[in-house]
Amino acid sequence: MGPIDRMDGGMGDATARLEATEGSGGRVLAAHGRLDAAAAARLWPAAMRAAEGGVAALDLSGIETIDTAGAVLLLTAAPGAERRGAAPAVAAMLDRTERALATAPPAGAPPDWRPITDLGRATVGRARAAVRGIAFVGEALVTAGRVLARPRLLRVSDLLRHLDEVGTRAFPLTLLLGFLIGVILAYQSSIPLRRFGAEVFVPNLVGISLLRELGPLLAGVVLAGRTGSAFAAELGTMTVNEEVDALKIMGVDPTAMLVLPRLIAATLAMPVLALLMNLSGLAGMTLIMGTLGYPWAAVQAQLQQWLSLGDLMGGLFKAACFGLVIAAIGCRAGLSAGRGPRAVGDAATAAVVGGIVAIVVMDGVFAVLFFRLGI
Repeated sequence: MGPIDRMDGGMGDATARLEATEGSGGRVLAAHGRLDAAAAARLWPAAMRAAEGGVAALDLSGIETIDTAGAVLLLTAAPGAERRGAAPAVAAMLDRTERALATAPPAGAPPDWRPITDLGRATVGRARAAVRGIAFVGEALVTAGRVLARPRLLRVSDLLRHLDEVGTRAFPLTLLLGFLIGVILAYQSSIPLRRFGAEVFVPNLVGISLLRELGPLLAGVVLAGRTGSAFAAELGTMTVNEEVDALKIMGVDPTAMLVLPRLIAATLAMPVLALLMNLSGLAGMTLIMGTLGYPWAAVQAQLQQWLSLGDLMGGLFKAACFGLVIAAIGCRAGLSAGRGPRAVGDAATAAVVGGIVAIVVMDGVFAVLFFRLGI
């Protein structure tokens, strides 16, 4: 068989050529000239055609220079073939390229879609995540018991710092959101009640909705989006940088140092945020009632008649539970972060989504429980 590609004269890759000949031991592929990237691109189709029957040996004595692209061409056309007459630099380039291809093979075909296997893998993954979550809760409870027995294990400075982050810095957002929610609820509820001449009952509707449901729930959403993600990002960064592992090696309990102050801070601050949400919502509702022609005395009379201390305390209790769960989910997401560049972002996303879903589910459970208990 004669040369499969031949170009003479010129510059760059014009001197590169490949020749395939049949010998007694099989087909021999000989390379000549400068086998660089341009030459490899030009000779690739012809080299693949010459390699269809298999290449027994490579004659490399005619190669002047070779780069990585040329080495990939020869290794792809004649994998495992005998190498003859290679200069030291050519042989070294082929060896380095061969090792690189072995350590980083090309991506294979995507796996077949197997719904049963995927469902089983997802189920097992969810079960393992649930077991790890239960273990985290148990570890937190044990650590809380140790702190009760030895209060000096709790870092008061960290607790105060987290109280400032969770509570004080969230006051402006909570007040703004609560005021706007009160305005929206008052306007939207006054439209249908106006048809029956019952606009005076708007304070009853807005007040009960805020104190029992919307106040704690919206404060929980604010906490999950603002603080839960911050907990996950901070602890996730420490996990990625192996700072948590360093604490364990030094004999410091990460749960007592990192998790417990955040849980206590969120549990204590959440009822305050819910109370601010309620008050600002009632203020917004009062403002709208004033524009509708109802004085503050009428609004106050309706609120005193229909709202009770039990409504407020029930909402604050739910808020404390929401804060504890949101902080626990955020800390768990941060401590279980992976090692890749997306680990911190994934942990923050899991904390926000998990926290919002958890408080909505808990709110539904509390609604059924309070209804059954007549609260």
